[in-house]
Amino acid sequence: MKKNYLSALMMCTILSVSAQEVVWQKDIKSSTQDFLSQVTTTIDQQYLISGSSIQTSKQQSTENKQNNGYDFHLVKLNQQGEEVWEKYFSGSNHDFLSATVATQEGGFLLAGTSYSGKGLDKKEESKGGSDIWLVRINEFGDEMWQKTIGSNTDEEAKAVVQTTDLGFFVAGSFVSAQDSQYKGFGSKDVLVIRLDKNGGIASQIVLGGKGLDEVEKMIPTKDGGVLVGIYSRSGMNGSKKTENFGEGDYWIIKLNKDGKLEWEKNFGGKGDDHLRTLSLTSTGYLVGGESRSERSGNKTSGLEEGTDIWLISINEKGEEIWQQSYNFKNRDVLMGMSVIHSADDKSSKGILLGGYTQAEGRIEADDETFWMLYLNSEGKEEWRKHVKGESRKREERLSDIKLNRDGSIILAGTSAEELGKENWKIVKLGDKQIDQLIEKQNIRIYPNPVSDYAYVEIGFDPSTGSGQVFEAEINLFDMSGRQLQSLKTKNNVTKINTQNLIQGAYLVTIKTNENKTANAKLIKK
Repeated sequence: MKKNYLSALMMCTILSVSAQEVVWQKDIKSSTQDFLSQVTTTIDQQYLISGSSIQTSKQQSTENKQNNGYDFHLVKLNQQGEEVWEKYFSGSNHDFLSATVATQEGGFLLAGTSYSGKGLDKKEESKGGSDIWLVRINEFGDEMWQKTIGSNTDEEAKAVVQTTDLGFFVAGSFVSAQDSQYKGFGSKDVLVIRLDKNGGIASQIVLGGKGLDEVEKMIPTKDGGVLVGIYSRSGMNGSKKTENFGEGDYWIIKLNKDGKLEWEKNFGGKGDDHLRTLSLTSTGYLVGGESRSERSGNKTSGLEEGTDIWLISINEKGEEIWQQSYNFKNRDVLMGMSVIHSADDKSSKGILLGGYTQAEGRIEADDETFWMLYLNSEGKEEWRKHVKGESRKREERLSDIKLNRDGSIILAGTSAEELGKENWKIVKLGDKQIDQLIEKQNIRIYPNPVSDYAYVEIGFDPSTGSGQVFEAEINLFDMSGRQLQSLKTKNNVTKINTQNLIQGAYLVTIKTNENKTANAKLIKK
């Protein structure tokens, strides 16, 4: 961003006041330093807020097993921001929840780093050092199974995705040691494990050079494989076949559905470039992070000040399409990225980035505040906004941002007046500029064909304009016109039970309290 952009930025800030509204805000208060790792949108458009917390009060019956360390901490919110349930998963020592994925069956898989042995909620002994701890839960937060993965060295979980066959890929890093069962190459390497749906290990691969390599992000690909984003400080050695350009580079790995290497690419300049996030596009992938590099290596965009946001668009073979840099002053940190797709999923319409700016030396007016940056599909900046929500504390750092299918935005981060007392701050925004880009269907059913459960998504604007609360009636008919189910909802996405339906076609109809109607066919397989 050029220096003379300041006046345009001020105008954008003024315009954004009318274009953006806080739909709701949820503050989860704490007296300790709580870490928020992620917000996960469920298939029925609810939200799982996940991170790590020290429980300050426990039930009397568990005081003799008190854990004074960090636990996995989960809070599920409904579409209106109201708490559905809150859960902790505790070992006897520190346990840090890193990543969560919503499963197609309606539950979640939690992936974290555990320093605990067997005891409390943890059912398996430590393998030595820190381990990867996986907990599979249903939509109500009840445990289905858990698994501890590790060796006599230190492993840490960082990312988890579900595969098309309902299994999982789990990615993390481990400290290399000669006597470890994972044969590493450098000081720290990457471990990617493929699991079946019950947690059994199907395959694993170790990735790394002779330096330090840490996985930061992993996303599922269209062919059932995964794309792995790594912060790499290794040269061309070990399993790494690409040379670093500087102190730290973006290292991108494509694995197929069996967990085997397809290709790898390296992006960087002479300075330190730290990958943070990945997204799927219609033409390939987006790779985003922070850069301290001037034009050098294969970095063709310059550095303005401190740390800039650096975004690279690549095709499905990892070849560069374009790259761009963006600056908010001081140390800019990218924490999330969402791509707006067309209704047929064949083209990408825009890109929403979220992060915060950390002060380095002097403090600018909007440092330590959530920000959003919107780009067109070629990476050209359209607008930027700072988000204060209903309150603003001294230090606010965004942890994650998610764009919903209805055009609303969820921002999740920490908010504190002083270090060590971080509250969780969750803000749902309605943004007219984003809303205009979303192609909506009046009714959408997924999955379709369906087996046990289907989700009915209503695309009508829930704002009635008359002060009424949005309501809709959903009816299910067989093809002879016989009504089988009827229910009322205040949600845009509603789960319906299809377990008892026989194979065949059915009709789903909706009618809102504004007399808007729509219908769609449902196929029971």
